[in-house]
Amino acid sequence: MESSATLPLSQLPFVYPATPRSNKAYPFWPCKRRSSQPTRLHCNKMYVPGFGEASPEAKAAKNLHNFFTYVAVKIVAAQLESYNPEAYEELIEFLGRHSLNDGDKFCAAMFRESSRHKNLALRIMEVRSAYCKNDFEWDNLKRLALKMVTESNTRLMTEYVLETSHVESEK
Repeated sequence: MESSATLPLSQLPFVYPATPRSNKAYPFWPCKRRSSQPTRLHCNKMYVPGFGEASPEAKAAKNLHNFFTYVAVKIVAAQLESYNPEAYEELIEFLGRHSLNDGDKFCAAMFRESSRHKNLALRIMEVRSAYCKNDFEWDNLKRLALKMVTESNTRLMTEYVLETSHVESEK
């Protein structure tokens, strides 16, 4: 038979105390004690559970990395369509057989296809890098993401208030 006991965290101070004694002992702890109020914590960042080894920002960066590959393929395809229709057809045919969900796997598979595909893969990686470094509007991304979250939250709260106040007024 199995048995288990549940102890409050306050009884386990050496395993993981509710509040660390200093940030030096817990460098990953994003909170600092305020000297005027020793029991309160001042946190600079939220703790986001459930992301394993990577932070939410690392997950977003990986998604952007794959998105930059997608953008680079679109740019290269548009360029090829106008000046090298044969290479354009090869790229489109390759796209039909390989997923762009993982940009690195896509480029690795393209490298191994043929010497012509290798040149296309090199061009895609060059464009991906240049787009990321020079053309992607990072400030605009942050502004748009914040705007979308704010507008979405406002819309959802408004819909909920209208829905719940309407139901209560009918009763």
